[in-house]
Amino acid sequence: MVALKSTILDNLDEEYYQITPEILASFPKFRPPLNIYRLKEDTAQILIHKKAGERVDKDEQETLAELCAQGNIFLARSDHGIYSKHISKQLDLVLQDEHLKEGEIAEIFSHALTDRIAEFLEQPVKPVFDKLYTDFMVLTEYLWTDLNRIKAFTRRMHAEHTLPNHSFNSGCMGLWLFTKVFPGGFNRRVYDKVTVALFLHDMGMSKIPPFIREKQKPLTQDERSKVNLHPLVGSKLALKLGLKYDEMQQCVMEHHERLDGSGYPSKLRELSPLGRICAVADSYCAMISKRPYAEAMEPKVAVTELKNRADKYEPKYVNFLHKAVFLNDW
Repeated sequence: MVALKSTILDNLDEEYYQITPEILASFPKFRPPLNIYRLKEDTAQILIHKKAGERVDKDEQETLAELCAQGNIFLARSDHGIYSKHISKQLDLVLQDEHLKEGEIAEIFSHALTDRIAEFLEQPVKPVFDKLYTDFMVLTEYLWTDLNRIKAFTRRMHAEHTLPNHSFNSGCMGLWLFTKVFPGGFNRRVYDKVTVALFLHDMGMSKIPPFIREKQKPLTQDERSKVNLHPLVGSKLALKLGLKYDEMQQCVMEHHERLDGSGYPSKLRELSPLGRICAVADSYCAMISKRPYAEAMEPKVAVTELKNRADKYEPKYVNFLHKAVFLNDW
């Protein structure tokens, strides 16, 4: 795989990168969504082969496939925005494209997973979950190679609070914190389970009416009672989906529990390590996003507030977050 600078005089600063046959095959056969370039070997020039939306007949498809197999088909870096929208619909392509930068990959995952999570929360049934689960496994395949890659994701969390946005943010922050609390000592299977659990810890909220979730005024006692039941709703939903492992139940049931017993739904004082991680991630992500009833806090203010609640949140875990925020270690 190679990246080349243009040799065309009117576009010397353009950068191109070679694509694999798998990536080419993912494009619509008859009308590619972006410009496709080829390498003219005798002059070492990158020339446009097909313009975006231009029809490609069957003979041209075969020629294009042959050129791609030879390593002579390229995309322009300037078309990344179009390409990222395409690849977000087939996330496993990020594992094929060696020329995507770390930040670009995190951006693609951010948009794609948030959309998939939104679809699932809108319709939390097995067929929809199975598609989301496939994308989660692409995510863990990518992160498992280098667990520190999660840092790029924490820099691309959503500023506006919605249930899908919050789920994505908390999943990213939770995974980052998990790797700090447990720097090794877990296998890929555990990592897969933890990932799904952290991203879907709040799925019980999908059963809370939107007018309550998005209410700008204080909740009534009846509305608050409904909200406080969402961990139990999420637990039942997880079991219905076949997610019967401990990691899922810990995140779903414990993310609103507090060490002093003031949380809900069970007023627990003894929380699992993963439950404590999820509680910190969930609260921090809520605090730094703009909610219907509250403006977003600055990260330093939010993490300081968590640090001052050592009776409620695991101090050791908050300290990891505090250090990262104040040293900008993302």
